[in-house]
Amino acid sequence: MKALSVIELANLYGMNRQSIYKRINKGDLSKNSDGKIDFSEALRVFGEPSNKNKDVTTLQSATVQKETEVDMLKQHVDMLKQHVDMLKQQLELAHEREVFQREQLEAKDNQIEAIQRLLKAPKANLTTFTDQKFNEDIATDPRSEPEQNYDGLTTLVEKENKRIPVPEHVELEPPKRGFLSRFFLPNG
Repeated sequence: MKALSVIELANLYGMNRQSIYKRINKGDLSKNSDGKIDFSEALRVFGEPSNKNKDVTTLQSATVQKETEVDMLKQHVDMLKQHVDMLKQQLELAHEREVFQREQLEAKDNQIEAIQRLLKAPKANLTTFTDQKFNEDIATDPRSEPEQNYDGLTTLVEKENKRIPVPEHVELEPPKRGFLSRFFLPNG
């Protein structure tokens, strides 16, 4: 049978709680290990509840409804705990990504600083463009040739730039003709 609390039993029989506790202390009524009183035990001691009071079935249905609500709330709490755990994991992963990105940015900043220091460093042996002498022969004369080593055994002969002459007027080739057109069409 269903176990009822002292308050539920007092409401069912229309009694006050003190009278139920007196019966328990006398030993007439016994409690379960969970502190509730079995309904069969209450029937033995008090008899059937009167019609004036709440019906046992409505009381039992109310307790079943409360238990169902409690179970649903427990399930909801468990789901919320799982959701919170999942969000904690996502937050940890996001924090790890943020730390990684910061490290990457610091490394790139260090590289940029090193390159800037190298660019600002004085260059003792290097000459700048303005320090160089301008040699017109090398830069402007396309016909000049590099100096050749003279070994004294052969005679030096100046080589001319030999260019291929291009005629001013070039005649176009006649269009190609097919095999049969050579025989049947007039020469063009």
